[in-house]
Amino acid sequence: MKSEGEQRAGLLYGIGAYGMWGLVPLFWPLLKPAGAVEILAHRMVWSLAVVAIALLVVRRWAWIRELLAEPRKLGLLVVAATVISVNWGLYIWSVNTGRVVEASLGYFINPLVTIAMGVLLLKERLRPAQWAAVGVGLAAVLVLAIGYGQPPWISLTLAFSFATYGLVKKKVNIGGLESLAAETVILFVPALGYLVWLGGSGDATFGPEGAGHAALLAATGVVTAVPLVCFGAAAIRVPLSTLGLLQYLAPVFQFLLGVLYFHEAMPAERWAGFALVWAALTILTWDALRTARRTRATAEALRRAEAEAVSKAGAEAAIRAQSPDVATSPAAAEAGAVGRRVESSTSGD
Repeated sequence: MKSEGEQRAGLLYGIGAYGMWGLVPLFWPLLKPAGAVEILAHRMVWSLAVVAIALLVVRRWAWIRELLAEPRKLGLLVVAATVISVNWGLYIWSVNTGRVVEASLGYFINPLVTIAMGVLLLKERLRPAQWAAVGVGLAAVLVLAIGYGQPPWISLTLAFSFATYGLVKKKVNIGGLESLAAETVILFVPALGYLVWLGGSGDATFGPEGAGHAALLAATGVVTAVPLVCFGAAAIRVPLSTLGLLQYLAPVFQFLLGVLYFHEAMPAERWAGFALVWAALTILTWDALRTARRTRATAEALRRAEAEAVSKAGAEAAIRAQSPDVATSPAAAEAGAVGRRVESSTSGD
């Protein structure tokens, strides 16, 4: 159990991480006239530089040898790097072409897509409330498709790419900083090659647009790494249920920026679609909190029963030790039976 101070710090780290991810649409337009692909390439290159410095500070290098000895993990990281590059590039392009609201939708529906992928790929079984949430989410996509005149491809691609990234990362199972380092190493050569080619063709903005612009492009590494470090600090300090609620901060901020700051259009069909998405997420969150509460209550009941049984058995043992001729009482027998039942149920878990 983490202390109250640690949990409070974890909550602040979590708010910081998701807050920065939610406000990042304010940053990408500052990098114009650089295109989305050039920005993406700089993000890959400078992220590696920042992560390498972080690894030097914490002196965590042992994972590299272990990773090189596992070709399957390396292959999965190549997949993860490819998928996240698609996600990053599309998101940057969406923001810089005035589609912040549609991009935010991708992260709103990401939990629903993750659940759907769990059913289809991992054969996971859903609770009724989860099925209801997925159904409402599908209805939302249909309403938005009618409103847009086509399926919301940007939102769907962002959601599916990020859900796939999460699925692959779950199978790789290495730390966030280490994973980002490996992914950026994989992406570094093609990214640097593209930037060299762009510079040779005279189309690069790094340099010709001035020192300020170059500094902003270099800052993409910090913009990428700092929220991830905050997220990692939060993940080890707060319960998963709290982290699950905090994840909605990012798309909420993105949506508000799109509507209130960038003044993107929100016709009635789009409001209806978003309302359905929010309803689905409300169902999902309610179900997750209820399940977590039940799990905690069951675990607490088992702990109390075990403690009571052990206490009764200990008291009876003390009595027998003082009076060896005293027969085992019914209460002691019952306490022993309860202890055995609790032990059996816990070992079965």
